[in-house]
Amino acid sequence: MQFSRPPHMLCWLALTLTLAGCGGSASLPQNAPPSITTQPANQTVAAGQAAAFSIAATGTAPLSYQWQKAATPITGATSPTYTTPPTTSSDNGSQFTVVVSNSLGTITSNAATLTVTAAGAPTDALTYHNDIARTGQNLNETLLTPTNVTSAKFGKLGLYSVDGLVDAQPLYVSNVAVPANGTHNVLIAATEHDSVYAFDADSGAQLWHSSMLKAGETTSDDRGCGQVTPEIGVTSTPVIDRTRGTNGVVYVVAMSKDGSGKYHQRLHALDLALGTELFAGPVEIQATYPGTGDNSNGTNVIFDPGQYEERAGLLLMNGVLYTGWASHCDIRPYTGWIIAYNASTLAQTSVLNVTPNGNEGAIWMAGAGLAADSSNNIYFLDANGDFDTSLNASGFPSNGDYGNAFMKLSTAAGLTVADYFEMHNESSENGSDTDLGSGGAMVLPDLSDGAGHILHLAVGAGKDSNLYVVNRDSMGKFNPSNNNAIYQELAGKLPGGVWAMPAYFNNTVYYGSVSSPIQAFTITNAKLSTSATAHTANSFGYPGATPSISANGTSNGIVWAVENSSPAVLHAYDAVTLNELYNSNQAAASRDHFGNGNKFITPTIVNGKVFIGTPTGIAVFGLLP
Repeated sequence: MQFSRPPHMLCWLALTLTLAGCGGSASLPQNAPPSITTQPANQTVAAGQAAAFSIAATGTAPLSYQWQKAATPITGATSPTYTTPPTTSSDNGSQFTVVVSNSLGTITSNAATLTVTAAGAPTDALTYHNDIARTGQNLNETLLTPTNVTSAKFGKLGLYSVDGLVDAQPLYVSNVAVPANGTHNVLIAATEHDSVYAFDADSGAQLWHSSMLKAGETTSDDRGCGQVTPEIGVTSTPVIDRTRGTNGVVYVVAMSKDGSGKYHQRLHALDLALGTELFAGPVEIQATYPGTGDNSNGTNVIFDPGQYEERAGLLLMNGVLYTGWASHCDIRPYTGWIIAYNASTLAQTSVLNVTPNGNEGAIWMAGAGLAADSSNNIYFLDANGDFDTSLNASGFPSNGDYGNAFMKLSTAAGLTVADYFEMHNESSENGSDTDLGSGGAMVLPDLSDGAGHILHLAVGAGKDSNLYVVNRDSMGKFNPSNNNAIYQELAGKLPGGVWAMPAYFNNTVYYGSVSSPIQAFTITNAKLSTSATAHTANSFGYPGATPSISANGTSNGIVWAVENSSPAVLHAYDAVTLNELYNSNQAAASRDHFGNGNKFITPTIVNGKVFIGTPTGIAVFGLLP
């Protein structure tokens, strides 16, 4: 017996047909070739920035994508979005398309045009921590932002190999004309193997390599001290003068040992573009100063090159180079020397010893440079050494010994002590090696106290965990009973002590003490907050952290610091909250590792790149291709 099917069953069996009388017309989606619903848009970026293109398409899955530049497929660009490598002026006007395909067809998008505008004024990093105040801030960084400094977009780009340990901070000079070799952004790297290198900062190509050794010489041995080992060559950060000589000058202090076992300290002036010696250099660093202290001949203390190393970064100010000298560990005899040279002739212009009738008082400062203010005064933290508590009528030590003091030097008529601050418990701190000189000094910008008074301040800290803020116009000198004459003291706020350098940005001072987080102390009415207003989630083992800052004016501030570990770790933090944006352990397969740590590491951030000295070269970080 046959049964007829009801009309709704006929509709159900004929879903692929359009039927009349089934409640209207109906159809199922067909297999479809690709169709573009959102075309890629034109993009405009500044030179050095990356451009991002995207497309939206429909069609039967799976869809495949192939981006093209000038109709040429781009290797690896096979997703709905494509981000270019950092752009150059040659990319201006380039056109990008994307081919979308599936099993049923292919379609090519409209072309999107890339416009590349000129970048902002090139930025240089010519001295330790970017400026003579030693703030560590680069306020002209337009490429790196808290948005793009992530492990997905930012990471290690390469390593520029050198012949020894890099203790000095790398320096950067933009747009250097190299004779017969074009124009380059130049990266300067100095090594403990007594070498100075110039690299193309973008490609890593070596432009020149100069040895600071004379014939028959070697680098110095470590002088029985494990602080700089196994060899001593160039320890301090050089300084660059773009205006001097034909092509600019790199000033370097290097230590060496000749075939007879005699040690040498020499000041070199190298042509920035060629690496050749200038001004009849190098010159031997020799000095005497009136006094009867360590290594005295009864009338003068004598500078013995073998007993010292140049650890503090060089200071160049008003055509004069200033050098500050540290000992090898605490191996006597040694005293506290500052020696000045004419930048054009390399002639010695002034000598000062701050413990001439005593001993010790070296200038360590964790490699930080001698700091200076706009009035041409120099500031530094002196290490443990003799302090003469017999004061003259002006409150200065009668015998001129300033061990363990926060120092201010005038340069108006040669080097002279203009002012100082000494802790009331200097004797116990000296005796226990809990000295101030383990950290660097930093000059703050002019600040208002809210009542219309402008304050000139500087900060410093050492091993005793206290943060000291001095008024540069009246530092406080010495009172054996208390420290009440100092402008501000934050006792115990830097646990573990400081063997590093602070940084400054946007009314905030950043400190990274030993085995502690980096802490931010904000400034209100010319006073530091009495406790940290932000801190990092992680801590930094010995020697703590020396932060550097990148920002675009007062925006997009990033705090950068390197952790001295194995492997070393580069960290980036939001400058306001100190929340971490990136670290070099985040990417898979050790993508961003750059070797073991080193206690002198100070990162240089400039023009979209981060440069870090390592035991074998300069690690380079930036936006990923």
